[in-house]
Amino acid sequence: MTTAAASSVRILIVDDDHAQRSLLETFLQTQGYLTQQAASGEAALQLLLEQKFAMMISDVRMPGMSGLETLRRVRQKHPDLPVLLVTAFADIRSAVTAMRDGAVNYLAKPIDLDELTQTVRRAIHAPAPSLAVPEVETKLPPGVVTASPLLQAVFRDAAVIAPSDSRVLLTGESGVGKEVVADLIHAWSRRASGPLVKINCAAIPENLLESELFGHERGSFTGAVQQRIGRFEEAKGGTIFLDEIGELPLPLQAKLLRVIHDGTFRRIGSARDLHTDARVLAATNRDLEVQITAGKFREDLFYRLNVIEIQVPPLREHPEDILPLATHFIGLFSRQKPRFSATVVAGLMRYRWPGNVRELRNAMERAALLSRGEIVLPEHLPTRIMAASAEAVTGDAIEASRLEEIEREAILKALRKNSFNRTETAKELAISRRALTYKLQRLRAAGVPIDPA
Repeated sequence: MTTAAASSVRILIVDDDHAQRSLLETFLQTQGYLTQQAASGEAALQLLLEQKFAMMISDVRMPGMSGLETLRRVRQKHPDLPVLLVTAFADIRSAVTAMRDGAVNYLAKPIDLDELTQTVRRAIHAPAPSLAVPEVETKLPPGVVTASPLLQAVFRDAAVIAPSDSRVLLTGESGVGKEVVADLIHAWSRRASGPLVKINCAAIPENLLESELFGHERGSFTGAVQQRIGRFEEAKGGTIFLDEIGELPLPLQAKLLRVIHDGTFRRIGSARDLHTDARVLAATNRDLEVQITAGKFREDLFYRLNVIEIQVPPLREHPEDILPLATHFIGLFSRQKPRFSATVVAGLMRYRWPGNVRELRNAMERAALLSRGEIVLPEHLPTRIMAASAEAVTGDAIEASRLEEIEREAILKALRKNSFNRTETAKELAISRRALTYKLQRLRAAGVPIDPA
């Protein structure tokens, strides 16, 4: 596709959620497409009468005319227009109905941007737009270190998402760097000059958390000797980062849902509504869908927060970053920047790092102190790191080969079970879709058949 052709492809985005429309528009424009927004099915039908579009992407559940009804009406007057339906409430019955009524595909929120890209290109029968596609700013600030394509892809997603006001849910194990990604999203956004307010929902007692979030009036409860401004009020015009959102008590989840829905909240003890336009970023190391099933997290809040999900991989999935990060961290804690012995290098690379980047940073702080700025030896590291390394040395090559074989069989089995759907396969394997893509690329390069026969 030529540059001119790419820029002539116009896509209609239909969703009652402004943040979702903004996200899709920002992303599709970085891919070289023109976009137009509609906040309802009725508005979309009117735009289709006035303009020509190559494709329509529509939410399913909207006030008034639903996405399914919009699809049926579009089919009456525009039978050849590709329509992609998106919903946070994915169920097989709606999916079957949508495909029967002519949808080209059906994606569940949070949208996987790679899958969206592939679906759009297939629907309009076009290759990737070439040349003159807007470059996404991904220059990393000092202190953010990566040599891994997997983590670089995470940062590229953050850069694509940043200019919109879309809500983002950052998921991943403790210590992987979710807060770093939140910092980047804010720094690369149009709100960068505004405040970035952070709150750890697990670190504040439940009886104080509501006041922390929304503030309180003087005399509203025992100990409230003066008015307090809450974090949402402080974050007006900027971004609020809710870390460990899975720990938020259910009563507060209802109040958070309201402020996310319409930006309104009340200080404790006040009868007056206040408003904030703060962009909400949230993070969790828990599986919120499991929490929903257990009745510990509201499903409607989950879908409001999870407009787009960024999975931050554990350190063991991007081992290329272990030594660059270790070198960076040791330099923070020692002006002499001590070198690592060969045994230490081997130990760092063999260790599984269950505490991820945070554990690596702590280990390097210890090593910098004990080595006194000279060469870092095994005794300068926490005992568990070198002990785990020593256990791994025996039969390393045989074990690595066996583990690769087990992983290969697990991936192929999951692919077949899920009809080669990569999103569902990644979910079953408990890895990100992007991590699965990299593993499949390695298998294909090794000659392993990974596509349906």
